[in-house]
Amino acid sequence: MTDSTSSRPRERAAITKARSARPAVLVIGGGINGIATFRDLALQGVDVLLVERGDFASGASAASSHMIHGGIRYLENGEFRLVRESVQERNGLLRIAPHYVKPLRTTIPIYSTFSGILSAPLRFLTHRTGKPTERGAFLIKIGLTIYDTFSRAGGMVPRHRFLGRKRSLAELPQLDPNIKYTATYFDASMHDPERLALDVLQDGLDAHGGAVALNYVEAVGRSEDGVVLRDLETGSEFTVAADVVVNASGPWTDLTNAALGTDTRFMGGTKGSHIVLDHPELLAATGGREIFFEHSDGRIVLIYPLKGRVLVGTTDIDAEPGEAVVCTEEEVDYFFDLIHHVFPTISVDRGQIVFRFSGIRPLPRHEDTAPGFVSRDYRIEVDRSSRAPLVSLVGGKWTTFRALGEALADTVLGLLGRTRRVRTAGRTIGGGKDFPRTATDRDAWMRVHLEGAGDRAGILLERYGTRAADVWAHIREHGGDEPLVHSPVSAGELRWMVEREHVVHLPDVVLRRTAIAFTGGATTAALEELADALAPLLGWDDEARKRELAATRVLLVERHGGTVPEAAS
Repeated sequence: MTDSTSSRPRERAAITKARSARPAVLVIGGGINGIATFRDLALQGVDVLLVERGDFASGASAASSHMIHGGIRYLENGEFRLVRESVQERNGLLRIAPHYVKPLRTTIPIYSTFSGILSAPLRFLTHRTGKPTERGAFLIKIGLTIYDTFSRAGGMVPRHRFLGRKRSLAELPQLDPNIKYTATYFDASMHDPERLALDVLQDGLDAHGGAVALNYVEAVGRSEDGVVLRDLETGSEFTVAADVVVNASGPWTDLTNAALGTDTRFMGGTKGSHIVLDHPELLAATGGREIFFEHSDGRIVLIYPLKGRVLVGTTDIDAEPGEAVVCTEEEVDYFFDLIHHVFPTISVDRGQIVFRFSGIRPLPRHEDTAPGFVSRDYRIEVDRSSRAPLVSLVGGKWTTFRALGEALADTVLGLLGRTRRVRTAGRTIGGGKDFPRTATDRDAWMRVHLEGAGDRAGILLERYGTRAADVWAHIREHGGDEPLVHSPVSAGELRWMVEREHVVHLPDVVLRRTAIAFTGGATTAALEELADALAPLLGWDDEARKRELAATRVLLVERHGGTVPEAAS
C-alpha cells in the first residue's frame, strides 16, 4: 500500500529505536502467542523487540472461532493435560479479561443413547477415523463429567446438565425434533480477539521501556550481524543482533526458519473457515447460546450468536501455509447443510452472509493422522547451532496464550541465564482492570470516567474495557468526539487508534480495531468516510487514499467473500 510511516511519529520513533538498539530477544510473529511472549518478557524487564510482517493479530489469530474453551473433544484424543490447562486458562481469562471474554452457554444436540461406545476406544488408541460414528449421550456424559472435574478448581462456570427431548424443545423449539437429549455446559466466547491481542501488547509496552513492537516489519534473512528486517512501508532494511531469536510465526514457522537459513519441518496446519450471517430467525433460534455438535462426517461444528449476528463454523482441511486461504463455495454449502441438520425449518441463503473468513491453524506436522485428531497442544524447539539460539514455537491456540507465553518466556529466560521475577497468572489484562460486572456498576463507572460521552459511553466501554477512560481523556484533549455517520466509530477514536494502536492502513480499522467488517458494516459509504477521516492522520494524499480504498475493497471481496455493498441493508 502507501508509504505512510513518515507521518506516524510514534511508529517512526519505534523503528528508529529498533534500528539503534540491541535487544536481548527478538520475537518474530505478532499473533497472540508472539504477543503473549513479548508481554511476559517485558514484565521480566527484558529488552525485547517484536516484529510482525502484517498488522498485529492479522493472521491465524484473526481467523479463530472466537471461543475460549477447554476443548471437550480433545479428551477423545487423550490430551488430558491440554484440556486441564485449557479449562484453567478459560477460567482465568474470565477473571482477568472480563471485557472481552464472557461465559458462553453451550448446548449439544444428541440423537442416541449409546452410539460410539465401541468405536470411541479405537479412535482414542489409533487417532484414525473410519466411518464416522455419532457420540451418544453415554459418551458425552462421561466427557462432560471429566470436563466438570477439570473446571472445579476455577468455580467460574456452572456444571453441565442433561435434558430429554420434551424439555430440550421447550427451551429451543426450532431444534431438530428427532433429538433424544441435549447436554448443556459452559465455555467462554471471545468477543473481540484482535482487540484482546492489542490489550496484551499494550501491557507489554507499558511494562518496560526496553520493549518495542513493530507491525509491517518482516524478518527476511540472517547475517553474521543478526537478523535482517525489512520495513514494508518504506522498503528499507536493517539488522538486529539479539541474544535469542524467537520464531512465533504460527503456521508460517517453517517458512520463517527457512528465511533465517534453518530448514525445519515442524508445521502441518489445517484450514478452518467460518461465515457470519445476518439472520434474525436463526439468531433467535439459538436462544443466546452456542449450538455445538458433531456433523454426519464426524467434524465438530458450531453455530452461535455474536454481535447481533450468527457465526457458523468450522472446517478442518489440510492446507499449505504458503498459499492464501479463503472460505470456498463448497464450504458455504457445507455450513448451510449443517444449519439445516440442527434447525431443519430455518432457511438460509448466500444473501444473508455478511462476512466470511478463513485461516490456517498452527498445528504440528501430522502425516497420516486425521486432521480432527492432530494435537492442539504446543511444544518448544530450540536450535543452538547459531550464536543466537533460535527458539521455534510449534502449535498453540487462543485459549492457552497466557500459559504458552509464560512457558516460552521461561525457555528464553533460561537461555539468557535470567530468572523470572513476575508471573502472569491472575494478572489483569488491559481494559479488564476494575471492569464493572453488573449493570449498576457499569452505569456508575461510566458516570465517573466517561462524563460527557453521552450515548457513546456504552460503545467506548464495550470496545476498550476500562481503557475507555484513557481513550475518552485523549479525545477530549484533542477537541472532542465526532461520531461518523456510516460507522460505529468516531473521528476522535480514529486519532487514538492511529496514535496509540499502531494503525497503518484502512483494513487495520475495518477488520481489527473494530467489528465493522465482521458485522457487515463495511459499505462503500463507510469505507469512504473512514478513509477521509484517516487521510489527514496518516498523511495520505488523494492518490494514497484511493489506493487504500481500492486495496481494502479487493481484500474484503477476495479474502472475505461477496461484494462491498453501497449501503447497509
